[in-house]
Amino acid sequence: MTASEWSTLLILAVLWGGSFFFVEIAVDSLPPLTIVAVRVGLAAIALYGVCLVSGRKIMLTASALMAFLGMSVLNNVVPFTLIVWAQTQISSSLASILNATTPLFTIVVAHFLTADEKMTVQKAIGVFAGFFGVTIMFAPQLLSGFDATVLGQLAALGAALSYAFSGVFGRRFNRMGMEPVTAATGQLAMSSLILIPAALLIDTPWLLAFPSEAVIFSLGGLALLSTALAYILFFRLLATAGASNLLLVTFLIPVTAILLGVFVLDERLLPQQIAGMLVIGAGLLIIDGRVWKKKPRGRALAK
Repeated sequence: MTASEWSTLLILAVLWGGSFFFVEIAVDSLPPLTIVAVRVGLAAIALYGVCLVSGRKIMLTASALMAFLGMSVLNNVVPFTLIVWAQTQISSSLASILNATTPLFTIVVAHFLTADEKMTVQKAIGVFAGFFGVTIMFAPQLLSGFDATVLGQLAALGAALSYAFSGVFGRRFNRMGMEPVTAATGQLAMSSLILIPAALLIDTPWLLAFPSEAVIFSLGGLALLSTALAYILFFRLLATAGASNLLLVTFLIPVTAILLGVFVLDERLLPQQIAGMLVIGAGLLIIDGRVWKKKPRGRALAK
């Protein structure tokens, strides 16, 4: 990748890693559905503004609306809600580590639901190693009892699984000839139509105490930086660097989240969580494969 692409990748990792930080601040004052509704609502408005300024039109055919609905559920409504609820039970650092299992689930889901992304031996070894890392993190707590912390970890894994299904489901947008930014805008708008009424009905946010400035800024950062801007950078990088290089962001997101969690939020990772993270990282390295690829030999010098 070029220096510009590496810079974009690092910024994207900071933005997505920062989402766990922003959520951790907000969950102390607001219920999960309200946080998620604000996130998708503000992000949808921001991306719609981008579409207006750039002259992009959002497809509103019946097939497009059904695609927006499916993608909104799999890529926004379910995973965003699960992650936010998970962070009411576990730290932002641990949630980010478990979220890094998304590529592992994606490989398994794609193997069964697609014809052109079957699992190879190398990928199978990487998936096995990654899920072994998850087991390392879960085992001590499962042995001591099934509590809310375990449920929080399961919720974070559920979010990763939902992202995996969305990755396969989202392939249809390319077949429909839809631009990525308009697809993201459409799914966020559809997510807003689902989540805002749900938050109003379940959380009754007007009865809650008015949030502090820190919470308001965290919601703004979550929606505008970690969602709207992140989507724009993601699709730009996808177009120039390719999907395989984008996999690198999976390694970097937990780094950002852990640094923010440990040094700003005073979180602490347990030894088994660190060990599990390293094993999951090893699994992702095996799947990525570039570490083991042989470099082409240089041409012999002419005599």
